[in-house]
Parts: sequence; structure tokens; C-alpha cells
Amino acid sequence: METRPDAAPEPRQVPGPEPHGGSLTPRLAPEEERGRWLSEADQLVSIQVSEKTLADLECLAVGAFSPLEGFMMQADYQSVLKDMRLDSGLVWSLPVTLPVDDDQVRSLKGAENVALVAGDSGPLAILHLEEVYHYDKDDEAWHIYRTHDQAHPGVGQLHAQGSSLLGGRVTVLQFPSGRPFEEYRLTPAEVRLECAERGWRTMAGFQTRNPIHRAHEYLTKCALEIVDGLLLHPLVGQTKGDDIPASARMAAYKALLSDYYPASRVLLSVFPAAMRYAGPREAVFHAICRKNYGCTHFIVGRDHAGVGNYYGSFEAHEIFGEFTPEQIGITPIFFDHAFWCRICAQMATAKTCPHSPEERVALSGTEVRRRLSTGEDIPTEFSRAEVAAVLREALREKDGT
Repeated sequence: METRPDAAPEPRQVPGPEPHGGSLTPRLAPEEERGRWLSEADQLVSIQVSEKTLADLECLAVGAFSPLEGFMMQADYQSVLKDMRLDSGLVWSLPVTLPVDDDQVRSLKGAENVALVAGDSGPLAILHLEEVYHYDKDDEAWHIYRTHDQAHPGVGQLHAQGSSLLGGRVTVLQFPSGRPFEEYRLTPAEVRLECAERGWRTMAGFQTRNPIHRAHEYLTKCALEIVDGLLLHPLVGQTKGDDIPASARMAAYKALLSDYYPASRVLLSVFPAAMRYAGPREAVFHAICRKNYGCTHFIVGRDHAGVGNYYGSFEAHEIFGEFTPEQIGITPIFFDHAFWCRICAQMATAKTCPHSPEERVALSGTEVRRRLSTGEDIPTEFSRAEVAAVLREALREKDGT
């Protein structure tokens, strides 16, 4: 016998600025409700979900995607694609959807509640199914990624997934076992409480899927001159196969924080979302999520969330101009590309340094990976020696050498 979902929990009142949409909406079930659903799960239709969906479920569970309470229904989905707003008019720039293939759709057989599973685990969540709808993958690719090129990782993943979407609220029962970085998986409510205990009235969030080199250090320290605290918030969900592994990135962050930042003014936590590589739209999405974590400011660098040459260097800055400050509710801090200038003998950007590109030390991620793999030195002007050592060791372990 299938069970109707319980009433939505009361809005979560937490310290700090107002969450997006007015309140946090975490979807992790209380213990009693969790036990009841687990006892009934074997009577439900089950659907295997992807790594990306697992990341979305965790974000929904903790309230990082507030005000969303589940996977989008068609009205919200279409509104986000066309207008970067939910059907209610609230700014939201990326779809959060649950794709399924034709066989999975047929297996539903009119079910109202569906168990979401991964591998051989027990049910991780219950989808309270309200809608099944088809969608146009080319239309989504163009609106979200601004390309139909399946070499783009986001577009490639989109075309590899099922042709229907399931919409409805979710009740998350448990997280997969063996998740890394447990002590750093602070929920939005926990980050807000920590921020309040430290007496921070303002906090800047920094999003990165890369190791933190001297340029990132410069951006974050500039931000610390104008806010009370920094949330260093690396993304640890699904990324491209050639991105630096999250374990190596976390080790590099900790090595840098131990010697080069004031401990009382930096909080290291992880963002469990998957990477979309959606460039400008993802910059807005990342800012809104950090607003839910209690940030008042958000650092937006050059080509934020970009990949390849699909987006212009400053499109992630320009997109914020499409909304009023009140609609976004978090202050973006825009930075140009940072580098070490040999003549200035310091970190700088084109806004502050008059010297020619030949005097600038700035390595691409590809060049850093190449030097790490060959054992070549990475200039200390580009990366702290402690960070380079951590990354080199991580690469040796990955290659088994």
C-alpha cells in the first residue's frame, strides 16, 4: 500500500540573511518518518538514479537548493529555460530535474510514490510523483549551455540521459554510505550557525572546482578586506574526468589555510552539487545556493563555471545585470583574471597593473596538469609550494607511480 507524503515541514528559521524564497526548505526526513518509509519501501516501484541526481538529492536534503522541495515540474522547468525564473517569478537559472528512460517510465504503472536508489543501496529517497513529461534536449542545450555541441560536457550528459522527466517533491531518507569529507559537509543551517557564533555579519562565498592557486588566494583575500568572513566552498559533486580530484583539492585547501589565512576568518566546507559547466547561468545558480548558506557576497571570477571556449571571459559577470539586486539577494564581487606581475612584484589584475602580458605569470589548468605529470617546477608566483607538493603527490598516487 502506497503512502501519501507527509505535510511539508515548517520553514526553517535560521540566523543570517534571508534564504532564497524566504526560508530554507530541507527535505531530509525526521527519524520517525524515515523509519516508516524504509519499512514500506519494498512495496514501491524503484528507480536507479545517476551520480548527478545523487548530488541533487543531497542538495535538496540539506536545503542548498531552497526554495525547491524536489525535482521541477514542467511549468517551472519551462520557465527556468526561457526566463531564468521559476513559474512563481523567483529568479532561478538552472533546471533541477530527474531524467528517466522509456523503460523506467513504463515501470511506474501509475505509482504515486517512487523509491530512488543507487547501486545496491537501500532507498535513498522517496519521490512523491506528480508529473511525467517529455522535453526537448536540443531546446534545453541551447538555453542552458548556449550550444548544441555534444563535446560540451553538459550537453553530452544531457543527450546521454533519458527522454522524460519526473516532477515532484522528495523525502530524503539517508545518504549513500562512505561519502568523503563528512566533517566538512556542513548544511546551510550549520554554516549559518557557525557564522553567527563567530560574529560575522557579512560573508563572501568562493566557489571552485580547481585547486586554490595564488590567483584564487588573491581574490579571496581581497574579498576578506571588505567582509567579515570567507566561506571557502569547493564543489565536490560530479565533475569531468580530467578535473583535479576533490580529495587532492581538499588537501591543497587545508595546506594553504594552515599557513596563509587567519583561521578565525575562514570557514572551509564543501558544496555537494554536481558541476553543470553552464557558464553564466551557473554563476547565478552558484550565487543563489551560497545565499542559502548564509553568504551576503559571492566572488565571481573570469569565466566562472566555464569550459573550453563556449563562453566569453566576462559573460558570468554580465548576466547579473539582467536582475535587480533585490531579485538576486546576494552581492556579486567581480574580479578580472589575476596574475603575478614580475615588475609590480605582486599579484594584480589588468585593472591595477600597467605592464605587458610578457611580465605576467599565469598558467592554465592544462599547463599546470602537464607540469605536475612531468615533474616540472610550478613557479611559486603561480602556486604556493605547499599546494604544488600536495597536487604532485596526488597525481603520483592516481597514476600508481
